[in-house]
Amino acid sequence: MNRLFFQPHQSGMSKVEAAVQTLREINPDVIIEAHNYNITTVDNYDHFVERISKGSLTEGPVDIVLSCVDNFEARMTINMACNELNQPWMESGVSENAVSGHIQLIKPGESACFACAPPLIVATGTDEKTLKREGVCAASLPTTMGLVAALLVQNTLKYLLAFGEVSFYVGYNAMQDFFPKMTMKPNPACDDQRCINRQHEYQEKLAAQPKSKTPQIVEEEVTHETNEWGIEVNIEETPGDTGGQETGSYQPELAEGVRVAYTKPAADPDPAELPPTASGDKESLSDLMAQLKGL
Repeated sequence: MNRLFFQPHQSGMSKVEAAVQTLREINPDVIIEAHNYNITTVDNYDHFVERISKGSLTEGPVDIVLSCVDNFEARMTINMACNELNQPWMESGVSENAVSGHIQLIKPGESACFACAPPLIVATGTDEKTLKREGVCAASLPTTMGLVAALLVQNTLKYLLAFGEVSFYVGYNAMQDFFPKMTMKPNPACDDQRCINRQHEYQEKLAAQPKSKTPQIVEEEVTHETNEWGIEVNIEETPGDTGGQETGSYQPELAEGVRVAYTKPAADPDPAELPPTASGDKESLSDLMAQLKGL
């Protein structure tokens, strides 16, 4: 924010105060409600949730929440509040080196929330404070920030005014001018229980919708008039073969150029839920060897 429109005469003002002043000068017809506090604290969180649920011009829920914060805790707080309220929101961010960024539309239960696919250091349990950042410049490049902000606003306009195709995720890599685009489904093993509840509600909503009357196309089995040698093609699956991924782990469908750096291991099964083992005496190896010699 301070690289985009913070002005020299606003030195000493908080970012919130400076933003309100500049934005009112740009468009005085827009009603701006400013709150300068930390949303991650308990008291401020309650007020934050209240303003989302009653902050519209009709004193009802807002249409959408836009996130432009710069830290993980604040993003998780917004994610938690929007999952609690079933509130659609758009998350955005720019990398530390200022040459890449992204926007992401999050609909609780329908698409992945921010906790469904957390950053790598969070998923692996690494303490952010212990990371060495040698050679990394925590830069802010106005061009990159401006491009990401424009993508965020454009996607918001399409969402609110219902035109064009609203994107669930658009990335930006300034080094290659690369724009990966994809849709991430919600993680059924998400750590946020509110997200799990919203997923169930969304699935129930889909199940309650009337079935499509579109006739189903039945594919005919391919047969050959002659098959002298009786050749059959069967697909064999090796038990336990999961393609190099953790069994039961969440695997999102990724766009070209995007890869998963870490998958959350599947939880160990509850011993009480495992099937009972076969009972009875088992023959020892020596007994089996003796039987074989007697054949």
